[in-house]
Amino acid sequence: MPNSNHNLGRRRLLQGVAATWLLSVSRVGFAAASHVIAVRVWPSSTYTRVTLESNIPLKYKQFALSNPDRIVVDVEGVQLNSVLKGIAGQVRKEDPYLQQARVGQFDKNTVRLVLELKQSVSPNMFTLAPVAEYRNRLVMDLYPTKGGSGEEYDPLLALLEDYNKGDVARTLPAEAPQAGKAGRDRPIVIMLDPGHGGEDPGAIGKNKTREKDIVLQIARRLSALIKREPNMKVFMTRNEDVFIPLKVRVAKARKQRADLFVSIHADAFTNRAARGSSVFALSTKGATSNAAKFLAQTQNAADDIGGVSKSGDRYLDHTMFDLLQTATVNDSLKFGKEVLNRMGKINRLHKNRVDQAGFAVLKAPDIPSILVETAFISNLEEERKLRTSHFQQQVAESILAGIKAYFANGGALARS
Repeated sequence: MPNSNHNLGRRRLLQGVAATWLLSVSRVGFAAASHVIAVRVWPSSTYTRVTLESNIPLKYKQFALSNPDRIVVDVEGVQLNSVLKGIAGQVRKEDPYLQQARVGQFDKNTVRLVLELKQSVSPNMFTLAPVAEYRNRLVMDLYPTKGGSGEEYDPLLALLEDYNKGDVARTLPAEAPQAGKAGRDRPIVIMLDPGHGGEDPGAIGKNKTREKDIVLQIARRLSALIKREPNMKVFMTRNEDVFIPLKVRVAKARKQRADLFVSIHADAFTNRAARGSSVFALSTKGATSNAAKFLAQTQNAADDIGGVSKSGDRYLDHTMFDLLQTATVNDSLKFGKEVLNRMGKINRLHKNRVDQAGFAVLKAPDIPSILVETAFISNLEEERKLRTSHFQQQVAESILAGIKAYFANGGALARS
């Protein structure tokens, strides 16, 4: 297949959904008096994101007020319009952090946005340059000031906060492996990673099926299966429609001292005839095919599309590569082969071997990690299959069978 077409294929599909989705968010065109063309609110248990999108870079000032707790954001150089006024209707009752949003024309050149809070938050605000079909964005992430307690506490909360402070490296101690052999002396810890989420929809099928929704459903099914296994324990990088940076996904797996990491996706290509399941592992010596190289590039662009504060980047990249071990990649290939063999029993394989490239989400230096492309969401028949509970369950069962086979054949037992 032409390499440039493969890269362009996933881009166009991502761009297509972004354009269609933004039109559904607001009906205001670029000729409107205001430069703000879309506003979005993404609530989740982890954090709430508020996004303003404009056809010019946005300048802003922020400050906090109390009684009640609220964050005030003055956006300069814009005029109040129907898009901005619509933000109030996007705040959901179940949002754990945001009570309501109000907006008004503060002076002739400034719009004031007031976010009234349900609890104390640590706001993180940053701007993003245009990417795909998104224009300039002002992002307001509202993190809880304190995490929960007990078994329900999710260390991802702290990781997200540290990431945006530039402290991710500090959250990644070179911990010794867990005591005992996984699956014999202690449970096998598995981290499931449903790709994309929040403002990053992933690839989109012709019938508007979003990759982020399908892979979350499959991950939930796989999680339920793993929970039934007496010698396994499962975690998920996300269990709702929320954007999680790639490096934070890796960091969470290391924080939970996972034995295996499985990232779940749905492939896409410009030619709708392309079909089949694939499994990928990390390569530190270059991609094993041009298709794998371009796929890794598009998957790694998720942070640009979803929107990440860049403050943490310089703290992490060198750490991952310095610590990366050949043994971990070899284990990933063995693990990937077991899963690929099982996927081949429920769906045609796009390629009969585990491919490799520099996937950012597979860079845990001490955890065998694979990325499963379950099927082509751009293929009409496979898009239909991906939407069915039957095929989703088959995929979940196949991945679990691959996990069991990997450990039955020695797998990471030797690494414990």
